[in-house]
Amino acid sequence: MRSTTPARAAWLAALALSMTFCTSAHAQLGGTRAALAGMPAARALTQSNGAEGALSITTTVDDGGTTIREYATANGRIVAYTWDGPTMPDLHKLLGARFESFQSGAATSLNRHAGRVQQGDFVVESGGQMRSYIGRAWLPGALPAGVSIDDLR
Repeated sequence: MRSTTPARAAWLAALALSMTFCTSAHAQLGGTRAALAGMPAARALTQSNGAEGALSITTTVDDGGTTIREYATANGRIVAYTWDGPTMPDLHKLLGARFESFQSGAATSLNRHAGRVQQGDFVVESGGQMRSYIGRAWLPGALPAGVSIDDLR
């Protein structure tokens, strides 16, 4: 069995500690904005109101340079994400518990590169080409009255 040197032990401890504090700047689809409190933001962060004030929009730019917009209701529930940029966002982080369902829906699609996956209570549309990706994920039943999918840009 290999012994651990003090330097290696310190390095492993630092790695474990850094992994503990690595958090996403985004809540998960269907989650609440409260999860954002105290989290470090991605590079650029702006907030605005959209769809005639029915939704609050938080815009960030991830490490890959992709702009991600998070849409939340007045009570803080995340009802949609949109993205555009040179890389795909981390859909596992954005979709959270819905990610596995999204993966299975994409895998069973007749077109393996389907641009739209609808599973249960959520929809994901994604497309583009290398260095120019666009997409959106939303909860159709959770959009406030008067807000349509076309308002999510």
